[in-house]
Amino acid sequence: MAAIDSAYHYYLSTYGTSGVSRYDTHKKSQLRAIYNQMVKTNKDAPLYKFKNPGDVKKFAIDVKEHTRSMQNVIASLSDSGEGIESVFHKKIAQSSDEDVVSAEFIGQNQDIDSSMHFDVEVQQLAAPQVNLGVFLVSGRHDIKPGSYSFDLTTDLNSYEFQYTVGERDTNRDVQEKLMRLIGSAGVGIKAEIVEDEEGRGALRLESRQTGLSENQNYLFEILPSADSASIRAMRTLGIDNIQQMARNSSFLLNGTEHTSLSNTFTVNNEFELTLNRPSENGSAAQIGFKANADAIADNVQSLVNVYNNLIQLGYDYADTQQSGRLVRNLSNAVKPYYNEFEAYGLQLEKDGRITVDRSLLTDAVTSEDAGNCFTALNHFKDDLNNVAAETSVDPLSYADKVLIAYKNPVHNFTAPYVSSIYSGMMLDRYC
Repeated sequence: MAAIDSAYHYYLSTYGTSGVSRYDTHKKSQLRAIYNQMVKTNKDAPLYKFKNPGDVKKFAIDVKEHTRSMQNVIASLSDSGEGIESVFHKKIAQSSDEDVVSAEFIGQNQDIDSSMHFDVEVQQLAAPQVNLGVFLVSGRHDIKPGSYSFDLTTDLNSYEFQYTVGERDTNRDVQEKLMRLIGSAGVGIKAEIVEDEEGRGALRLESRQTGLSENQNYLFEILPSADSASIRAMRTLGIDNIQQMARNSSFLLNGTEHTSLSNTFTVNNEFELTLNRPSENGSAAQIGFKANADAIADNVQSLVNVYNNLIQLGYDYADTQQSGRLVRNLSNAVKPYYNEFEAYGLQLEKDGRITVDRSLLTDAVTSEDAGNCFTALNHFKDDLNNVAAETSVDPLSYADKVLIAYKNPVHNFTAPYVSSIYSGMMLDRYC
C-alpha cells in the first residue's frame, strides 16, 4: 500500500487541484476501447525492471497528465467533427479585465451575435472554511503518549480519525502525523503546518469547497471523542477552532446583484465565469467575444502549448528516463509539415519545440487559400492525437528499464488487473 499511497499523494498534490474539463468525461464505448487497448498492451509487453524505481512513478503520472491535457485540447478543436477549420467560426469569450474575471464560452450556439456582451462587477470572492490550531513550540512534548481520536463531520458524512503519540513524538511530529492523516483521507480538506514569527507551528485546515448554502452553518466541524485524553489533546492542538467561515461570492451582473457558492459558475449555460479578485472603484469587466482571426490563433497556440509542454517534460526527465524517445516521437509528428508550417508562422526549433508567429498565422488563416493551412493543421492535430493516445496507455514505454524476459508467444494470456501498472500506481512489484 505504501507504493500506491506515494503515487496517489504525488498525483493529488501536483494535479489534484487542477480544473476538470468537460472533455474528461467519456462514453462507455470510449472507456471500453481504452481498457481493451490497455489489456492488449499488457498482453504483448515483456517483463522488465526499472533502473530508477523512485522516479518512474512520477514520470508515468506526469506523462499521462500531459497527454490528457493534449487530448482535451485536441477534443476541443474537434467538437463539430469538421476539423480544425471549424474553429475559425467557433466563438471564444474574452474579458476586458482577466485579473478580475475570466470567461469561457461553453455554449453550443455558434450563431450567437458576436457583438453581444455583458458587464460583471465583483464585490466579494467565495472563500473556504479555515480552521487554525494553536501555535506550539515544535520541539516540546505537550501531548502525552497514548491513543487519541476525534470526529470530523460534514454535511454528508462523519469520519472518525484515530492517531497515536509515541514516547519521542514532539509537537511537530504530532502535527505532521495529523497533517498526513487528514490530507490523505479524501475528505475534501487541505492540511498544512504554518509557522508564526517565533517559529512555532500550528495545523491549518482548509476546505476545498467554498460557500455556504442557506441551511449550512459550517462546511466541516471537528469534535474530540468523549474520553478526557482526546479532549485534552484537542484543546492543546486547537484544530477545532474556526479562523474563517466559508462565504459565498457576490457580484453584479449588468447591475443586478447575484451570489454563488463558488468563484466559478455559468451564465445562461453559455458562459463559464471565474472570479479572480474584487473589482476596484466599482469598475466592471465587460464579457464579450474575440474576433474570428484572434480565436483561431488562440486555438492553434493552445495546441502548440500542450505539444511544447510534453516536449519540455521529456527534457525534464532526460537524466533519469529514456524520455528522448518521447521527444523524437513528438518531433516526428511535426516534420512532415515542416515546410508548410513555416509559411503559416509555425517554426520547428532544433530542440523540437514549436514557436508561433501570430501575425503570419493570422495572415494564413484569413487568406484566400486558408483551406490549405487548415488541412495541414488538422492532419497535424490528428497525428498528435495518435501519439497522445498511444503514450497515455503505456507511458512506461519511455521509462529507463532493463528487459528481463519476453512472454511465451504460444501460451499467453491477458491479466487485466496488471494494466494498473501502466497508471504508475503499482510499480514496486517489479522493482
